This record gives sequence, structure tokens and C-alpha cells, in this order.
Amino acid sequence: MTFEKLGLIPELLSALAPLGYVKPTTVQAKVIPVVMEGKDVIATAQTGTGKTAAYALPLLQHLAKKEQKATTKKAIRGLILVPTRELASQVALSVGDYGKECSLEIVAIYGGVKLTPQTKKLQRGADVVIATPGRLIEHIKMGNVDFSKLEMLIFDEADRILDMGFWDEVEGLLGLMPKKRQTLLFSVGMTKSVKRLSEISLKKPVKIEINNNGDFAKKVTQTIYVVDSDRKCELLSYMIGSQNWHQVLVFTRTKQSADEVGDYLSKSGLKTLVLHGDKAHSQRTKAVAAFKENAIRVLVATDIASRGLDIEDLPHVINYELPSDAEDYLHRAGRTGRAGKEGTAISLVCKEEKSKFKEIEKVLKYTIKTEFYTGFETKEWVDKEAKKHTIKAKIDREKLTKYSVGLKRKRKEIKAKKDKKANSCGIDSKSCKLK
Repeated sequence: MTFEKLGLIPELLSALAPLGYVKPTTVQAKVIPVVMEGKDVIATAQTGTGKTAAYALPLLQHLAKKEQKATTKKAIRGLILVPTRELASQVALSVGDYGKECSLEIVAIYGGVKLTPQTKKLQRGADVVIATPGRLIEHIKMGNVDFSKLEMLIFDEADRILDMGFWDEVEGLLGLMPKKRQTLLFSVGMTKSVKRLSEISLKKPVKIEINNNGDFAKKVTQTIYVVDSDRKCELLSYMIGSQNWHQVLVFTRTKQSADEVGDYLSKSGLKTLVLHGDKAHSQRTKAVAAFKENAIRVLVATDIASRGLDIEDLPHVINYELPSDAEDYLHRAGRTGRAGKEGTAISLVCKEEKSKFKEIEKVLKYTIKTEFYTGFETKEWVDKEAKKHTIKAKIDREKLTKYSVGLKRKRKEIKAKKDKKANSCGIDSKSCKLK
């Protein structure tokens, strides 16, 4: 299968070639033809499978074939809803690259930055808007957007949008959309909330499920190191430093942990930046840019970065703490081993997190190799091993004592026999050859 055979227009094909797109991924090969037929789609696929191109390419082709007049203000005909500003930025960049020869206006709107520049762009007109729900609603209230001409609505990372508590916002947005439209919904898993969203937003959708857990397991080497919680920072620093790793993405569960880990690694001499929701948008953008350019070795992030970060050939992802939601493990680990390439995902798991990892393994449907990192074995394990050695030493001592006692007894018996023989023979017992 090739992109040409999928029926893409020359403008898209010429844009894909320099980006290194040779053959469509499984999700692209299955989704693009269905979308081009005008059908609604609900697709579940792991992160890193190429689903952005799966919905962006047919969207761009559809809009390019019905190009709006340059003399009139462009109406919003495509809306892509995403959960985070990082993903909004990344999707906008990708859509812009795909459609650079299509004369379409692409605008990204998200929180953490001033409204005015976004307002000016929207007032000039846009064919496609990529937005986070919260910021989009702000612009709606200001009268900056009009969805009366909308033709295609796309939910990217729908499960994450709902997990972040945007259900009411999404439901309100659906009420503003034309009923006659094409809707595409993409999610990692089919949760109850995603299923409910599909029921109220899609019409007779084609269901596409890409189960690439097996491919994920082959391409990404996953390891669990069991370690005491108070030694995680020490082990993390030692692994990165001793093995001379570069471009290491470290995930924490909380902002506080991210700051603490970032501070520890920086003091250890590793160039590190931190990425979480309390950081200004400019700081977050600079941190991601520095990481991509290899200006820093480590980026410590909360789960806001697990979706939307697209770093080519990222070699190492480390879970300093396991995510609250088992599904988020896939999003984190999915930052490496993208597009069929190899990568490493390591999880530092303390005793309190073992049950959480069992939940992750249920999602993966296979177990992950668990081991100790030499020199960082848990205190419980060390004590257990020491106890084993203590018991073994005791048994050895008892065996040695029994052997010694038995040997002494045998010698006494031999001596007594010699004395008895000597007396009966009338010779000295030392000269007796009895054994």
C-alpha cells in the first residue's frame, strides 16, 4: 500500500515525501479511505501509530477540493479538538506541514497565552482550527468563532479530553455544531465516557480498532526496576550518568515531584528542565525546544507532556512514578519507539506501586520483566537475602558441629579398641595397627 493508492491529491503527496512518509501506517491505511467516503469514524489506536495524518490528510484533501474565495473571509470548516496545549501545538505543526501546498489557513488556539493574537488570527479567517476545549469556549463567548459552515469535527485523544473533566464543555460545543457534518473520534481505549461521547456525536460510525500491543512490545524494551522510594532519585541520576544517556524523558505523577526530581538531577550535574501545568507557556515551549535540540539531557514532565510530544528517535522514557491511570502508561511509553522504531521504557517501582503495575499489565495483556538494579536492591530484599544467608550459615555451623562431634566420637571408639587389643596382645597401644 502507498499514499498514491489511497487517492491523495498531488499537493499532499508532494508535501509528504520530504517528511519521510513512504508507506501509510496501519491506522492510516484503514482510516483514510473511510473518511474520504464521507463516513463517521471511531478509531482506537495506541499513541505513535500515525493517527494525526490519518485524520489530517483526508480533512485537508476535502477542504482543498472546495477552496474558499480569497476575496471573502474564510469560514471555519474543520475543527480538531485536543486535550492539551502541547498537543494543539504539535497537531498544528503537522497539519501545516501536510497542507503547505493547499492554500489553507490553519489556526491553533489554546490556553496559557494571550487571547489577542489568537483573536486577530480568527478574525482574519481560518479553514481549520485546532483547539483545547477551555480556550475555544472563551473565544466563543467573545464572538470570535462561527461554526455554521463547519463540515468536519475531529476529536483527537478523546479519552484524555474527557478524563480532564471537559465533558460539559464538549457537550455544550456539540450543541453549537451543524447537525449535518462528518465526525471522527480517536481514542487510545474505548472507555465508558468515550462510548457515551460517540453515541451523541457520531452517526452510524465505522469502527476501526488497531491493536498494536504486540508491535509495541517488540519495538519498546520495557523494564521494571524495583527500588525503595527514597532511592529513586539516586538511581535515576546514576542510570543516566553512568550509561551516558542523552534525551531522557522522565515522567512524574505530580508537579511537586517533577520540581524535586528536576532539582536533584540538576544538582547532580545533568542538564535538566521541568515541564508541568504551573509553568508559563513560553517556559514550556522553550523546554520542549531545548530537549528536541539536545541542548538538555533530561526533561522531567507530568502527564501533560505524554500526549503531544513528538520527538524523533527519542531513545529513553523513564517512569519515575507510575501514572494514576493505567492507560496513561501507554501514552508515556509511546513517546519512544514511534513509527516502528526501537526505544526503551523503564519504570522505577516501589513497594507501594506494585498493585498499580498489575493494573498496567492487565491493559498491556502481558507481563513485564522485573528486576533489581545492582547496588539499588530494596531494603526488604536485602534483609530477606541476609536472613537467607543467616539461616544458611546457621545450618552450615550445625552441620559442622555435628561432623566435629561425630569425628571425635569415632576417634574415641578407635582408641578404645586399640587399648583393648593391646592389652590382650601384651603390646603398646601406640604400636597397634587396628583402625
